[in-house]
Amino acid sequence: MAVPTSRQTLIDYCMRNLGHPVIEINIDDDQLEDRADEAIQFYQEYHSDAVTRTFVKHEVTQADIDNGYITLPDSILSIRKVLAISNKSVESLFSTKYQLYHDDVLKTGGSRLDVVGLEIAKQYLSMFDNILAGSSQQIVYSRHKNTLTIHGQDAGYLQLGKYIIIECYQTVDPETYTEVYNDLALKRYLTAIIKRNWGSNLIKFEGMQLPGGVTINGRAIYDDAVAEVKEMEETFVSKYQNPTDFFVG
Repeated sequence: MAVPTSRQTLIDYCMRNLGHPVIEINIDDDQLEDRADEAIQFYQEYHSDAVTRTFVKHEVTQADIDNGYITLPDSILSIRKVLAISNKSVESLFSTKYQLYHDDVLKTGGSRLDVVGLEIAKQYLSMFDNILAGSSQQIVYSRHKNTLTIHGQDAGYLQLGKYIIIECYQTVDPETYTEVYNDLALKRYLTAIIKRNWGSNLIKFEGMQLPGGVTINGRAIYDDAVAEVKEMEETFVSKYQNPTDFFVG
């Protein structure tokens, strides 16, 4: 069996699955390209194997500061959080956190360290921060604009030359990871929508007789394909799609 390893070999596989070259598949090359785009987009939207949780590193540029937002690759679907890498090795000497560590860890060599008590103290301080100052970071991500806006710049996220780490969900690039093209669900779905397009092209010749008395029945091909597409899309949603709250941070 020829295993699809590229966009074109995937299209060729689906065409052979429909009977080509034994049967002439009446569909234009541009239509094939459109259907391939549609199938890959649907696959990336609804199949859990097409999305991976990852961390993207970005160095803040002057353009980011001037724009007030960061431009990201269009492969990013959703962002969970943004982490800033601090250039400071220690907390400020006047911060409450530093004084807490100094008294309980540094000054005593850890002999007075109570892990449970320290954790409770950190949660206590965090609660006060939220009450008095609110969250120091609010992010807004627009997927179709590919822009990430970080509100609360006083926290120091948008500083020239500084790196931020973006925890996000990103689509798997099939051109890099070519095993995507051999995914069984993707192959079946692309075959079905190519068949639907083929049937749609033939409908206008409905009832026309060819030499030998053969009658074109594009409606039957179209109706079969519509049923197959519907079944595949329901399978994607019920079997392959991630839970509804998957992208909620």
